[in-house]
Amino acid sequence: MTQPFLPLTARSRDEAHRSATPLELFFDLCFVVAVSQAGAELVHAIAEHHAADGIAHYAMVFFAIWWAWMNFTWFASAYDNDDVLYRVVTLIQIAGVLILAAGISRVFEDDFSVAVLGYIVMRIALASQWLRAAHHATDPGERRMCRRYAGGVLLVQLGWIAFLWAPESAQPWIFLAGVVAELAVPAFAEKDVSSQWHPHHVSERYGLFTIIVLGETIFAATVAVKTGVAEYDALDQVLPIAAGGLLIVYAAWWIYFAAPAHLRLSSNRRAFLWGYGHFLIFASAAAIGAGIEVAVEQVVGKAHISTLAASSAVTIPAALFLLCVWVLHARYFKVGIAQQLVLPVSALAILMCTFAGHWAVLLAGLVAAATVAVGVTLASRNPASRGAGPGHGQGY
Repeated sequence: MTQPFLPLTARSRDEAHRSATPLELFFDLCFVVAVSQAGAELVHAIAEHHAADGIAHYAMVFFAIWWAWMNFTWFASAYDNDDVLYRVVTLIQIAGVLILAAGISRVFEDDFSVAVLGYIVMRIALASQWLRAAHHATDPGERRMCRRYAGGVLLVQLGWIAFLWAPESAQPWIFLAGVVAELAVPAFAEKDVSSQWHPHHVSERYGLFTIIVLGETIFAATVAVKTGVAEYDALDQVLPIAAGGLLIVYAAWWIYFAAPAHLRLSSNRRAFLWGYGHFLIFASAAAIGAGIEVAVEQVVGKAHISTLAASSAVTIPAALFLLCVWVLHARYFKVGIAQQLVLPVSALAILMCTFAGHWAVLLAGLVAAATVAVGVTLASRNPASRGAGPGHGQGY
């Protein structure tokens, strides 16, 4: 039975069989509600010829979602004691993301009030966890680190409150300053002492969130195809898009999980770069689903945009996903120039598919499937790949 109050002390980085908890899985699932809302608004913006503004607002919203999720993930990896108070504060953070999700449609209309309120709820709740960890820390360095985290997080929230009251012309610059400040807090807090995050646990958490985001992409695509068939009787038009989109998502899953990411997380510097870089992986993975919706709406005449614009809504995030996975961890496990070139060349080929008209998404899906096939073949033929460790010989 869960204890009401336990000391919130650091867990061991060498702890065996560390895995995600049911609370963490619930946390992820609720965050995907916000991801879904952001994707839906992005689809609407692109379909209404507001792609530039839509992408900008999508990036802003997704940063808030991703950063709050990421900070909780790393904190939980180091300090999760699963007592009643810890669970309650985590549930408050979930309430915050639901408030954020409720305000996402307003963000795309330049009203940030509800979204910022939800974000601040999440961040204040996390700061309270850091203060609690500082209270129970016995090492002065660790206590100082926890207080730096709490103080840094709370200080930045004042900036977000100022953002709400700033003139509209100044808001983009204040937002960028806030992003920089948020990203700087972990580096400042851990400059002397590192938190005891668990490499395998962190990589598993990122992997699970990737699966959930890709699942949301499949769901969005399914709804779009269903609408295209039921309301427009356009099965022959949407089927190539559905098939291509499904192949892209399948390949994205295969490629992401083929490399044993946790082996790269051997220091704070590597871990921070890897963790921060996942903003582009998560955002692009979610955007693939939005792009498939846009492509379906365009082909049935619901979105009055060009075929080129609709195709690029799928191919650009798909190519970005492959390139980011290669940069962040896949390239460190490849042997030989041929393996190294697979993902960059594939990303370029997917971008070129943009110009294939209504067949663009299907061709991009076939390229993605061929990427996996080539990767598997090259890895299986290279003894160094087969013997280098977990994940090798699976095509990445």
